[in-house]
Amino acid sequence: MPTPQSSPRPDPSAPSMQPLQGRHYLVTGGGRGLGAAICRMLAQAGASVTVADIDEKLAHDSASALTETGAQAWELRLDVSDPASVRTAFDTVRERAERLDGIINNAAIDITLPVDEVDAETWRKVLMVNLYGPYLMAHAAVPVLKAQGGGHIVNIASTASKRAWPNASAYHATKWGLLGFSHALHAELRPHGIKVSAIVAGGMRTPFLLDRFPDIDQGNLQDPANVANAVRFVLTQPEETVIPEIMVLPMKETSWP
Repeated sequence: MPTPQSSPRPDPSAPSMQPLQGRHYLVTGGGRGLGAAICRMLAQAGASVTVADIDEKLAHDSASALTETGAQAWELRLDVSDPASVRTAFDTVRERAERLDGIINNAAIDITLPVDEVDAETWRKVLMVNLYGPYLMAHAAVPVLKAQGGGHIVNIASTASKRAWPNASAYHATKWGLLGFSHALHAELRPHGIKVSAIVAGGMRTPFLLDRFPDIDQGNLQDPANVANAVRFVLTQPEETVIPEIMVLPMKETSWP
């Protein structure tokens, strides 16, 4: 009987283990929560990362944690709702990195109040961050990606883009809008080799929910790393394949049947 041959141990530095090796991505809201989880996932997959956040300290801490693991990461203060801030961000990225392979539009805010109690400026702020921000980011990124012959835009949507619950009119309006914007870009940019994907994420154990709802049942939520892995999944599809939309839910998701 032939002697069984042991399988070779996988080489963690092999290209197959790092499917995003050599790529560079910009992640908005990358300082904590899902954004930080996405940055970690990208770094683990071999990519370099620009960690962008309106909170400069959060961006710094998140980027520093990546560089300590040997990853290449840069911090960047970015207000996605400010056209000047977005322009400056892309100028900075061009100075730091040789290329930009994609952006992940993750930054978002929410306000939980009845519509008649939300003042106009607060409602507008949610709109500017959650919907106008992704437009500004795409507006700046698309010429770069076209010039490179392709790339990827990932928009972090929500079950709030599919269903509605009380006291979240601004959030729902922006997330429904973001999903529509994402599909419109998918149709528009395919001829240019630019992929566009929307990640419809269910509730996660992140400060976005936990800070506002401290009594929430965390057993009904999911680890943000699971959603980050879905981002990796869409980014690592073969060149001939694009995933326009994918939904990632906790098993006990309460906002989706």
